Amino acid sequence: MTMSVGWYLRRLSRMGPQEIAGRVSDTVRRRRWRSAPPDCPSVTGARFTAVLPAGALSGVPADAAKRLVAEADRLMDGHAEFFGVVRDDMADPDWWRDPKTGRRAPAGYAFDVPYRSEDAVGDIKQIWEPSRHHHLTQLAAAYALTGNERYAERVAEHLRSWWEANPPLRGVHWISGIELGIRLLSWVWVRRLLDGWPGAAELFEGNPVARNQIWHHQRWLAAFPSRGSSANNHVIAEDAGQFAAACAFDWFPESARWRAAALRSLDRQLRANTFGSGLNRELATEYHGLVLELGLSALAEADAAGVPVPATTRLVLLRMTDALAAVVDNRLRPPRQGDADDGHGLIVDGAGTDRWASLLATGDAVFGRLDWWPEVTATDVRTPLLAALAEPSRLSVTRPASRPAHFADAGMTILRGPEEIWCRCDGGPHGFLSIAAHAHADALSVEVRHDGVDVLADPGTYCYHGQPEWRRYFRSTLGHNTLELDGADQSVSGGPFLWTRHARTRVLTADTSGEVARWYAEHDGYQGSVHRRRVELTPESQELRLVDEVSGPDRAVRLAFHLGPAITADLVGNRARLSWTRDGEDRSAVLDLPEGLSWQAHRGESEPPLGWYSEGFGRKEPATTLIGTGTTDGTEAFTTVLGFRG
Repeated sequence: MTMSVGWYLRRLSRMGPQEIAGRVSDTVRRRRWRSAPPDCPSVTGARFTAVLPAGALSGVPADAAKRLVAEADRLMDGHAEFFGVVRDDMADPDWWRDPKTGRRAPAGYAFDVPYRSEDAVGDIKQIWEPSRHHHLTQLAAAYALTGNERYAERVAEHLRSWWEANPPLRGVHWISGIELGIRLLSWVWVRRLLDGWPGAAELFEGNPVARNQIWHHQRWLAAFPSRGSSANNHVIAEDAGQFAAACAFDWFPESARWRAAALRSLDRQLRANTFGSGLNRELATEYHGLVLELGLSALAEADAAGVPVPATTRLVLLRMTDALAAVVDNRLRPPRQGDADDGHGLIVDGAGTDRWASLLATGDAVFGRLDWWPEVTATDVRTPLLAALAEPSRLSVTRPASRPAHFADAGMTILRGPEEIWCRCDGGPHGFLSIAAHAHADALSVEVRHDGVDVLADPGTYCYHGQPEWRRYFRSTLGHNTLELDGADQSVSGGPFLWTRHARTRVLTADTSGEVARWYAEHDGYQGSVHRRRVELTPESQELRLVDEVSGPDRAVRLAFHLGPAITADLVGNRARLSWTRDGEDRSAVLDLPEGLSWQAHRGESEPPLGWYSEGFGRKEPATTLIGTGTTDGTEAFTTVLGFRG
C-alpha cells in the first residue's frame, strides 16, 4: 500500500501549525543524519545494577513457569507464530524477511525505505514483530527460572545477529519510534533476566556494539518523537522505552537528560491519552492494554531506580486499571472496540496466559483491588516480577465504590443481566486526535455476549497494510452492529489510519439502576439525517431490545448484526434461531429482526468482504452476518429483540 499525493494532502489538512513545523524540523534532521552517524560516547566502568530483588523469581507460580518454559522450548526449536503466520526459522531468523509474502525489505538509509508498500517491503508487521524481541525476553525469563544456559546462549546469538544486521539508521528497523521504544524495554528485561548468566556483562555493558545500539536507539527517540495528530499509543511506547533504558542503562553523558525528558513526556502523554474515567482515548481496547502495560513497566523501572514519579502518572495508571476491571465480562474479556494489532509492551509469559487477567493481577499488586473487582484466578510470570520492582501505590484518591457501568467521557455503557449477559453500547467520540487513526465507523454499535461467548460480535481488525479492501471492511459501518445509510460510512475515511470527517455522537440516556437497563444515543454522521438507537435490557425476561430510528429524507438502509464464530443461525423470514455450545452445554437464543427490512445471511464472502470474524491480528474466519435491507422515510422505527430464553 503506497500513499498517493491526495493522501498526503488529506493528512496535512489534519495537522496544526506546531505539528507541521515539528515535522519540517524532523525532515531537515533526517537529511542531516544521512551522513555517517556519530559514534557512541566512550564509556568506562559501565555496570548494570537494575537487577531483580532477591527472591523475586520464587514468587512465580509453578503453572505459569511451566507455560513459559514450554514456550521457550518451542522457540529453541525454531517455532513461533506471528499474526497467524507460523514460522519454523526462529532458531536463526532473517530479520528483514517477511515470511508471509517471501519478500525481503530493501537495505539503505532507514528513512528511504518505503515501508508502507507491501510490494517493495512485504508485510511490515511481520518484519517488525520479531524485532521487538519479545521472544528474547521469554527465553531470558526461561533462563532466569531454570538456570539452563542454552536459553541465555540463544538470546546472545540473536542479539549479536540483530545488532550486526541492523547498524544504526540502516534498514527497516530504524523507521518507527514505537519499534525502537518497545525493543529498548525488551533489552532492559533481557539484561535483567540474564543477570545470573556469566556472559551477561560481556554481552551488554562490556560490549561496545551493544552500547552503541542502546545509545543510538535513545538518540533516535530523543530526536524524533511522535507529534501532534500522531501522538497516540506510539509516543507512550517511545517514552516508556526511553525512560526504562535511561534508568537501567545509565551509562551515557545524556542518560540523566534523556531520563528526565522521557518521564515528563510520559506523564503528559498518559494524561492526554486517557479519559478522566480511566478509559483510553483511542477507544480501541487493545491499545488500552498496551498503554497500561507500558505504563506499569515504566513505573516499575522508576521505583527500582529510585526515580520519583509524578503522582499524576500513578493516578492515570490506577484509573486505567479500575476502568479495565469495570468493563470486562464475567470471563475477563474486555470490549472488542476499534483497532487491535495484538501489540504488547513486555512479554515474559508463555502461550495461554490471559493478558487481561495479568494486567488486573499487576494492578492488584501495585494499587490494591476493590471489592467489586472481578476475581482473578489465572496466573502469570510478569506480575510477580513487576511487583518485585514497583512500590505499592496507595494513593489518597477516591475510587469507585461500586462497579461503574457508564463512562460518560468515553461514551461507553455496559449493560449486564443474569446468565452473564453483557452488552456494550457505543456512544462515544469517533476516535482520538484529528486523524482518529485507530477508530472504526461504529457509532451506536452494540456488542453482546452470553457467558463470555460473542453473540452479537464486533468483528475485529484483521489487517492494517497491504490489503486495502479488507482494511476498509473491518473498520466500516457495515462491518459493525449498527445501521448504514445509502451505502456510506458514518465517518469519512481518508486512508488506512486517517479519518477526515468524524461522526459526532451524543448519549441521551444511560440508566443501569432500574429494573430495566436503558441506553439511548444519536449520531449525525449521515448529513441530513440523524440515527438514534435505543437499547433496553430486561434482566427478568433475559431480553435485549434495540430500536433504531432515522430522522430525515428517504434513505436506503442496511442494518447489520454480526454473529460470533461459535454461533449457528437458522434464519427464516425475519427470525433467526441462534445456537452454540459453552463448556459442553448447548445454549440458544432467538433474534427477532425488524419486519420492515428484507433479511439475508452472509458468511465468508470475499467480493466484497462480508461475514468474517478476526480473533486476532492477521487471522480471520467465516462467521454469519445478518443484513437487513430496505428504506426509511424518516418515520419508521426498526425494532430488534434478542431473547435468551428462546
